[in-house]
Amino acid sequence: MSWLTDLVRPSIKTAKKRELKADVWEKCPACNGLIYEDDLKVTLFTCTHCGHHLRWNVDARLAHLLDKGFTEIEVKLPADDPLKFKDRKKYADRLKEARKATNHPDAFRVVSGKVLGQPVTVVALDFDFMAGSMSRGVGAAIATAAQHALAHKQPLLAITASGGARMQESTLSLMQMARTTAAIVALKEAGLPYIVLLTDPTTGGVTASFAMQGDVHIAEPGALIGFAGPRVIEQTIRQTLPEGFQKAEYLLEHGMVDMVTPRFAQRDTLQRLLAHLTAHAA
Repeated sequence: MSWLTDLVRPSIKTAKKRELKADVWEKCPACNGLIYEDDLKVTLFTCTHCGHHLRWNVDARLAHLLDKGFTEIEVKLPADDPLKFKDRKKYADRLKEARKATNHPDAFRVVSGKVLGQPVTVVALDFDFMAGSMSRGVGAAIATAAQHALAHKQPLLAITASGGARMQESTLSLMQMARTTAAIVALKEAGLPYIVLLTDPTTGGVTASFAMQGDVHIAEPGALIGFAGPRVIEQTIRQTLPEGFQKAEYLLEHGMVDMVTPRFAQRDTLQRLLAHLTAHAA
């Protein structure tokens, strides 16, 4: 055998191919660009390509807006499924699934905390829980938050994200429009500030009640805000709606909201508003 055939070739170790999971990428609904999941956490779920504000988890939102150490406020929930409602699935089963997926009892969180040192009571809707639909539980959450703000003489901040009334609770859901409105009226009569942060989407009975009763309305860029959706309106009136109809910028132009504020500026904006609106109490 010659030295050519006896030669042992040196082994070369190559790095293993890195495999990326498919779910580490998010597609922007505005520009269709792909965004790396870790980048979204840094940009507060705004698109790195076009700046579009994607829907954001309620827990992450509260952790960003509020100082550390905020506390949860207990909300006494009514009994589940009084109508024994069933469509393709039992309402009781839908509630179990939503609670397991979100780790929340219903489509809300109610907390007491501070925004850069300014005390505030916050009620935030959770769109991941049955599209943030307004149930009797959500009505109880709004009432509880308003009562806590009254008892502690704090401003109330509502963060909205909802598809409207919860159909599985029928008329009982619609009654929450009056209930939440009454809770906000009591707050206003006491002279306490009420601020609303409108996020995408805020629609239906939520818009028609507590969401549009604020002393100050802040909207996120591009958020859909309205009662019925644009497609339903076009089909009803049989006319083409103006470009950008029901978007935050359109509402600002027509006097329906006070400001359109991107996420990175919301914390500072809320702190200034809270300080200004509560200055008389100092």
